[in-house]
Amino acid sequence: MTLAPYASHPEQTRGRRYPELPAPTRSDFQRDRDRIVHSTAFRRLVYKTQVFLNHEGDLFRTRLTHSLEVAQLGRSIARSLGLNEDLVEAIALAHDLGHTPFGHAGQDVLNECMQGHGGFEHNLQSLRVVDELEERYPAYNGLNLAFETREGILKHCSRRHAEMLEAQEPGGVGRRFLEGSQPSLEAQLCNLADEIAYNAHDIDDGVRSGLITMEQLEAVPLFVRFRDETLAEFPQLQGRRLLFDTIRRMLSQQVYDVIGATQALLAEHGPGSADEARLCPPLVRFSTAMREDSTALKRFLFKELYRHPQVNETTAKAKQVLSELFAAYVAQPSGMPSDFAQREDQHRAVADYIAGMTDRFAVREHERLTGQKVF
Repeated sequence: MTLAPYASHPEQTRGRRYPELPAPTRSDFQRDRDRIVHSTAFRRLVYKTQVFLNHEGDLFRTRLTHSLEVAQLGRSIARSLGLNEDLVEAIALAHDLGHTPFGHAGQDVLNECMQGHGGFEHNLQSLRVVDELEERYPAYNGLNLAFETREGILKHCSRRHAEMLEAQEPGGVGRRFLEGSQPSLEAQLCNLADEIAYNAHDIDDGVRSGLITMEQLEAVPLFVRFRDETLAEFPQLQGRRLLFDTIRRMLSQQVYDVIGATQALLAEHGPGSADEARLCPPLVRFSTAMREDSTALKRFLFKELYRHPQVNETTAKAKQVLSELFAAYVAQPSGMPSDFAQREDQHRAVADYIAGMTDRFAVREHERLTGQKVF
């Protein structure tokens, strides 16, 4: 495939923190994708929560299946825009590597526990995983990914942490948060593909769980529009097939909307290179109308699913498990593997260890250390 001028061209990469000879058969971004797929952190995603805990059902999304869906959507859009599909795939597969067990509840707990010790951000933790915590190579920590992949992994970052990153790596992945520039178009695309994916599959998982109903979804204009399209073509359709076809149409239209809106912005701003695109406003976007519809869908999911009493009950249990685990490891570091127990920054070591856990391992460890069976 021919890349557009504004795409991230692998031969123009800003490189790796530790220089390496090029691979004979793969570009730098293809190598990054492969390193991510073979990493320990990637395998753990299969047992990490999206919305529903791993033990609550075999068919609910996990962080792994979510990452695969983001990669698929991202590659489809990238192909139409002339962007680098391999870079999009690498970022998509790595973007949740730093997520804690129990989803956002775990992140909130670790951030509370780490107040006074640097705090905890899951995007920064994903970067930390690929930069420091993976142990696969003899000469350095981490996966030694290309700048463009690392830049895309760090979707959000507080100013305090950006200043810390800039001090460690001048002109590196923290710089854009300080100067207000954008990441690559591939990184922007992954951010939007993430949103498209989780909005759609959270509807699916929410209905499958029984926590939201098709009747409740009448309040979501985006859903109703495509449900009515399906029923106009298949008047007798109902149940799972009606839900699946509605979501399929909704996903397709969001993809087409992003392509169209982005093409218009690219024509308006005319970036001639990836670096010129970084100096423009965000260019990979929904149209105004689709952004409004997507925001309304997110508000619905937040109210009806993410704050559902049953989800809140599970969230409270998850927070108990992780906060008590954190306190137990700080009090007795020897409860962790030696490479964590012997680190100088003990609080950060505990946060790293817990963040890397799967849901079920965290539950087992909590039961082992406290004797309590919370779930």
